[in-house]
Amino acid sequence: MAGSRKRKHADCSDNESPVKTNPDTGNGFGVAQTLASLQRSTSESNGNNENSATPDTGADKAQNGAQRPSKKKRVDGVKTKYPVLTYVEGRLQSSIRIADLQSLLLYCFADGIAPQWISIKHSGYVRKIVVVMVPGLELGMLDGTIPLAQDETGEQMDLDKDTETMEKQEEDPKTADFARWKQGLPLEDRSHRFNPRPLTRESLPEPLQPLADMFPHAWPVKAPGDTKYNKVHSPLQAMLLTPLPKNKESNNTKGPKPVRVDKNQASQRTPITTFFSSVADLRENDYVLHPALLASEQERLTLAENRKRAGQSAEDGWVDTHVESLEAGQVPEAEIQQGSMTAGRDVLALDCEMCITEGGQSELTRISLVRWDGEVVLDELVKPQKPIIDYLTRFSGITKEKLDPVTTTLADIQQKLLTILTPRAILVGHSLNSDMNALKMTHPFIVDTTFIYPHPRGPPLKCSLKWLTQKYMGKEIQKGQTGHDSIEDARAVLELVKQKCEKGERWGTGDNSNESIFKRLGRSTRPGKHTPSTNNNNTTNNTPEGRTGAVVDWGNPERGFGAQATVAIGCVDDNDVVNGIASAVNGDDTHPSIPGGGVDFTWARLRELELHRGFCNRLPDPNNANESTAVVPAAEETTATTTATSGDAAPTAAAAATSTALPSEEKTKEERPATTPQLSDVASRTVANIQRIYDALPPCTLFMVYSGTGDPREVARLQAMHKLFREEYNSKKPWDELSVKWTDTEEQALKKACERAREGCGFMCVK
Repeated sequence: MAGSRKRKHADCSDNESPVKTNPDTGNGFGVAQTLASLQRSTSESNGNNENSATPDTGADKAQNGAQRPSKKKRVDGVKTKYPVLTYVEGRLQSSIRIADLQSLLLYCFADGIAPQWISIKHSGYVRKIVVVMVPGLELGMLDGTIPLAQDETGEQMDLDKDTETMEKQEEDPKTADFARWKQGLPLEDRSHRFNPRPLTRESLPEPLQPLADMFPHAWPVKAPGDTKYNKVHSPLQAMLLTPLPKNKESNNTKGPKPVRVDKNQASQRTPITTFFSSVADLRENDYVLHPALLASEQERLTLAENRKRAGQSAEDGWVDTHVESLEAGQVPEAEIQQGSMTAGRDVLALDCEMCITEGGQSELTRISLVRWDGEVVLDELVKPQKPIIDYLTRFSGITKEKLDPVTTTLADIQQKLLTILTPRAILVGHSLNSDMNALKMTHPFIVDTTFIYPHPRGPPLKCSLKWLTQKYMGKEIQKGQTGHDSIEDARAVLELVKQKCEKGERWGTGDNSNESIFKRLGRSTRPGKHTPSTNNNNTTNNTPEGRTGAVVDWGNPERGFGAQATVAIGCVDDNDVVNGIASAVNGDDTHPSIPGGGVDFTWARLRELELHRGFCNRLPDPNNANESTAVVPAAEETTATTTATSGDAAPTAAAAATSTALPSEEKTKEERPATTPQLSDVASRTVANIQRIYDALPPCTLFMVYSGTGDPREVARLQAMHKLFREEYNSKKPWDELSVKWTDTEEQALKKACERAREGCGFMCVK
């Protein structure tokens, strides 16, 4: 059925396309015809070839200029139908997404549905697909908005755009539409902003002109993100992770869909110590830090000062558990049972109920502490110090009648906890920061289920305990009309943590609603291809051969997104990447992991342009597979600017938030590295590498290039600034003493920066 839908869509695409056909070569449309059209006059070329997405290649035309037949082409000596991409003018109402590029390749190679934004004829004849991510490549480079040359001062002009000009270019379309509507004028049609722009050598800067020889269009491609929370999401994940097929049995059920369990995945028990919350996570989520979490005495003194200023010191009723250092909680290996999930620790789930007292403060009314085995260690009602104005009965179940006879105070509970929470104790909970704040207590060993089961859309969003329990455990909690049961909630948290330890670190992190694109392609068979294989019983299996895939990237791509690829090729520079792609696509006897004839799908990344423009400040460590190294030496990181020069990589986030920009005119030519290449040189080399990749591809290969994002540096600077502001503001530092101030002006600047950072570009063709 899927195959028939593909054929039907491909056949209809020619009827929808405004591209003319050549009566001398039949009614079809092909690569050679595109070549001939490009050689006509400019007006005729625009009329006949504007919407074709098939490239101009010299190999497709005879020396005398004759066009090849449009329906058939000889590939490896055999006549075959040739895949053709056709863009239909006027269909797009928004920029295409990276996910749309992924959908196109899944349509050609797997069980994806036909895309609506482009037509592909004879999609079943696509032999290979190669996708290359090139961060640092922007549409502005193509039209001169981002000049590739240097000005008279030697600074890269693309990194010193006039602010006023940028603001005009980025004017809010909603504001402009409102102004036109108020004047009674028709709203401006902006659909052209989303249409791909035709590429010709004459329209491109010289370093980028080879792109016009490979690709007919440049496409605006929007990176994933969250407008409400000013987030730019991973462009790698958008391409290399795909949603799992929908479970038909759960389509009509309410609430969160049950998690899909991979039966082939071996259960891996992980000790709970793996899920300890880091200092960064604790700070980001407004935890009050325990002194043992900080290594140096100076850091502890600074923490004490900040806590005193914020009203979180011993004088304000706060207590720290008796843990001198992190090492004090370690358990000797001899005392740990093999395969133990608790690692010899005392694991306790904590849940508290609160009320609102005079002044609008939240105070403790009930505490429940449950051990790993489900035993209730502590469950007591607590009398707040101030008069209660709202018992929050609908949430806590606490009423005036229940609390009136209680005499236990917060200080009493603190003393009990200090005896229970030894250095080997681990506290687990859901949004445990609010419970610890109500207890006015700190502890260094925290496992928070909102961290280990992150929200699918990322922070600051958090999944509710009720939602997590329903999704991952198939249970309903908090169903009563009299509020939550803190013991029930504590036990639910324990079950979630136990499940995490049993299933492994990746359980509940979003991989359960998505799967690797390599795994999905592996379930899809190549038409007419069967691979005889011999099993343990020496019998031959004629099973269909699944699609194979490769990752070619800097560092160690066999980790992370490349873990499920057939082939993973690590590289140290872009030249290695180009050679690795050629090996993966065409096969290489020196790489035993590469199948004969090469893999079907290859994803790769060129990074030299990204590095030169300062779009990243860390790269894989060549000496350590699990680490990354800073691009800029520490001495250079202290001088951070909002926009980096051509010879500098991006500043670190912290430095960018606090440092003062150094005016470019204060830098002399003697201070600049004599060997610093221009942006035009790096862009030219990157385009040459794209050309080398194209030249190495076999016929009938779908070739895609996408940038991933636009310029992310301003987003990183503003986000670091906001983080610093939050840390200082939460420590109750006076407004006048804040290093940075965050107002609506900065918030709107971050929103605009995120929108710009999501504006990427892409190119595609069939060789």
